[in-house]
Amino acid sequence: METKPHILVVDDDREIRDLLARFLVKHGLRVTTARDGVEMGKALEGWAVDLVVLDLMMPGEDGLSLTRRLRGQGVGVPIIMLTAMGEETDRIVGLEMGADDYLAKPFNPRELLARIKAVLRRVQTLGTAPPSPSDGSRLHFAGWELDFATRELISPEGVMVSLSAGEFDLLQAFVEHPRRVLSRDQLLDFSRGRAAVPFDRSIDIQVSRLRRKLADDPKEPQLIKTVRGGGYLFTAEVERR
Repeated sequence: METKPHILVVDDDREIRDLLARFLVKHGLRVTTARDGVEMGKALEGWAVDLVVLDLMMPGEDGLSLTRRLRGQGVGVPIIMLTAMGEETDRIVGLEMGADDYLAKPFNPRELLARIKAVLRRVQTLGTAPPSPSDGSRLHFAGWELDFATRELISPEGVMVSLSAGEFDLLQAFVEHPRRVLSRDQLLDFSRGRAAVPFDRSIDIQVSRLRRKLADDPKEPQLIKTVRGGGYLFTAEVERR
């Protein structure tokens, strides 16, 4: 029985596809390649894929659009996005749309291999954890309501507040671990299971956005407090109804 993880490499550059395929196969992985979103879709329909390595900039439907479409269809396969150096905004958008990690080009194939293994480990670990409350339950905190069935946040005034996928996942991590100091690495694991990147500030950016949407004063936050040298603390009492 085949037990090697199956990786799908999606890149319009044939040289990069072939190089990564040879390297990853050499290191014990199964690899299928695709040059665009159409071939990616066919591969996902025909094979059980454990992780997708997806280039951001491709002709036709780009990596951001493909990620958004997959997540919108409920396809939870982990995604590592390849981006050009300096595309910080696109990397953050990619994470918010549901990518699990990113790597800037040019990169060392060994680093990509390490990222793949890290994401697969985290996915396997999270898969053995207790299930999140996705059964239609709602969590209440400080007058707010988080609906897991519709992935909606309702304000104390009864107004629906729009959250990106990344913001919802981060808030879910907070409400499921209230009154506990969570490091950035833990938040990455709890929210998207993404491999941590040294000096990665994506969590800080999303915390800032989440504070604004929760009307939590960034100068003196009360709901999500910064713990110096530790991470973040969600202070509210959480009730399940």
